[in-house]
Amino acid sequence: MDTDGQPAPERSHCLVTGASGYIGGRLVPELLTAGHRVRCLARSPGTLRDHPWAPDVETVRGDVTDAGSLDAALRGIDVAYYLVHALGTGAGFEETDRRAALLFAGRAHAAGVRRIVYLGGLTPRGIPEASLSPHLRSRAEVGRIFLDGPVPATVLRAAVVIGSGSASFEMLRYLTERLPLMVTPSWVRTRTQPIGVRDVLRYLTGSAAMPAGVNRAFDIGGPDVLTYREMMFRYAEVAGLRRRIIVPVPMLTPRLSSHWVGLVTPVPASLARPLTESLRHEVVCHEHDIARYVPDPPGRPLPFDEALALALRRVREAQVATRWSSAAVPGAPSDPLPTDPDWAGGSLYENEQRVTVDASRQSLWRVIEGIGGDNGWYSFPLAWAVRGWLDRFVGGVGLRRGRRDAERLRVGDSLDFWRVEEIEPGHLLRLRAEMRLPGLAWLELSAETDDEGRTRYRQRALFHPRGLAGHAYWWSVSPFHAVVFGGMARNITRAAARGTSARRDAPGTGRVRAPRGPDGVGR
Repeated sequence: MDTDGQPAPERSHCLVTGASGYIGGRLVPELLTAGHRVRCLARSPGTLRDHPWAPDVETVRGDVTDAGSLDAALRGIDVAYYLVHALGTGAGFEETDRRAALLFAGRAHAAGVRRIVYLGGLTPRGIPEASLSPHLRSRAEVGRIFLDGPVPATVLRAAVVIGSGSASFEMLRYLTERLPLMVTPSWVRTRTQPIGVRDVLRYLTGSAAMPAGVNRAFDIGGPDVLTYREMMFRYAEVAGLRRRIIVPVPMLTPRLSSHWVGLVTPVPASLARPLTESLRHEVVCHEHDIARYVPDPPGRPLPFDEALALALRRVREAQVATRWSSAAVPGAPSDPLPTDPDWAGGSLYENEQRVTVDASRQSLWRVIEGIGGDNGWYSFPLAWAVRGWLDRFVGGVGLRRGRRDAERLRVGDSLDFWRVEEIEPGHLLRLRAEMRLPGLAWLELSAETDDEGRTRYRQRALFHPRGLAGHAYWWSVSPFHAVVFGGMARNITRAAARGTSARRDAPGTGRVRAPRGPDGVGR
């Protein structure tokens, strides 16, 4: 019974915003398992189509800043999950978050939604809101907007989320594994209360049945309160590494340390900065009232070491469902491949390679789908590495995002500094560049059959320049295309002929290597 004496519905119609992101992509199957109906709101519905749960949900196109699309998405919804934010979209992201939250709260009320569930950040006690990082300040404001709004809200506040593929876990993992001796910022001494992603999902799912009279924020965290320094020591122990030597240095500010994190880990500085800024102040839970409404089973919440061990096992077994990079990079090109007549009057540069392959289409496709990440790019490795370094230098994602899965891709996956825009299994892989460029770029890899029944590999690099700088960029790099793209085509077809794509080094390592050929296959 709820506080009004009415039975709480067991089966709800739920809207999930941010379903392409790290938490949203994992929440959807949890809601389905719990018996709820699910609708997903996405700016590009195609990015969700290859998820295992896609056939079981309704997907609608829209954006939380567009009232019309919100009205359509919220129609008939009982519980609306708000898992989006504008972080990284520019200096005005706080205003964008504010407007989006106000609009969402108003349209949810008009649609008769009975509850909004929001996952925000755990904020420190006794610290003026103006002194918080912009990231935490905006998260706190969005939570307050929902709590002050006309629809009852559940605001869950978490600090560091530990799970395979989370940005916090990846940052911790790479810092600890790559640096046995670390000169670190002073925030490594700040206490925080990490929580396993499984518990975050359990609280989110359980919030769908929260009584109507509940309208409040809840602190959620695991049983351990640790400094970041202690978390690195614990990670080293769980991962079987030697004890790390950590020397804190006060002059490394969050801004400087975000660049340091971006240099050492796959997490770019643009994302590392809000994470590190959030560690300036102690963030620990001051209550565990959520357990009154979403009871903890025995052994939960998970202790930090267990959450780490589970995350590491998922990584090593290549069973990472979603990653921090699952959502599109803010500010990255999102335009589809320019095949419409509207583009006919503009410039579109192209480099095309066609090679006949002494292998089946299936063998060629295995190589194509296994490209990138630890498997490499089947071409001049130094050129790819330099391009990745340059991209990170100007604030881009660089090459080190890698792959979610060593052998399988799906639409929406990040792949180093590319994003999978289209995939037709056995035939076509189209990648859209998310590196910093004066224009839009795509890379297409295709397995085809020619008129004589032979397998043919087709590779197209396309570039739509933006202004004079875009034209200058293409012509400045075009002399290298024969080496980079030509070598790539030759080595991919050679690997297909040998049947040597993406071989695992050893059982259980989760690491793969592409074979090396005369043009420098792999990285």
